[in-house]
Amino acid sequence: MIGKEFTQIDWDDLRHFLALAQAGTFLGAARQIGVEHATISRRISALEKGLGRKLVDRRGRRIVLTADGEQIAGHAALAAQQMAVIEQLGRASATETRGHVRISAPPALSSVLLAQPIAALRRAHPGVEITLVGEKRLASLNRREADIAVRMSRPEDGDYAITKVGEMAFHLYASKAYLETVPEAQWTFIGYDEGMNASPQQLRLTELAAGRPIAIRSSVLEFQAAAARLGGGVVLLPDFAVAGADDLQQIEDENPLKREVWLVVHAEIRDVPAVRVVMEALKSAF
Repeated sequence: MIGKEFTQIDWDDLRHFLALAQAGTFLGAARQIGVEHATISRRISALEKGLGRKLVDRRGRRIVLTADGEQIAGHAALAAQQMAVIEQLGRASATETRGHVRISAPPALSSVLLAQPIAALRRAHPGVEITLVGEKRLASLNRREADIAVRMSRPEDGDYAITKVGEMAFHLYASKAYLETVPEAQWTFIGYDEGMNASPQQLRLTELAAGRPIAIRSSVLEFQAAAARLGGGVVLLPDFAVAGADDLQQIEDENPLKREVWLVVHAEIRDVPAVRVVMEALKSAF
């Protein structure tokens, strides 16, 4: 480069900058990586100094990327994808079924459906270690937050291998005592909090409630079911969540909500032996 000294980029600086670009705040980036927010600030300053470019406009708690920052963030995201693949390949044997695999799945589904196949997998393949992250948000496979994701909506983009593994039906449920003592016109409902208003489950519940109040709200499906068991109202639950239980009565619906279940893995690691056996175990759950 003429008139400018060549600068070697520190990947850790770039990684911290990418976290900031994705989170939008220093605190959010610090939580994502697991460091103090001052570390994020220091890393960004080092990257800006090394590149000789201003990447971030600091506006109170939130930040805005400059034009250079937007460009660097785009390139950094692509680099992070490749680093994630390399790290997965590095921690898993190419020929043996061993290594650490991280799974992201909705919490209620994880506790009911995934414990048995994962325990069976560990008995069959003691060299495979599993971390299960029960979360409603879409963990990023590209940012190494998960190797495999179980999702109830199909990803629209990304270099993923995607397999439909099943469908889940949702019905209204209530305690027998509630249905016997409360007229249908006076039913109240149990649903998700406002953060889930756009979800298919909540939209369907609102439709079925038909103007009757959603009087109890919670982001925790297990709490919703518990409240219904105690006579708190009528709740929309996936059938798997109440399988084998006799303390909630299903309310017939000729057209129940059905949601597809998808297994998602980054295309470049789907043939890693440890990843492959975990995927097969998860498929067996459905």
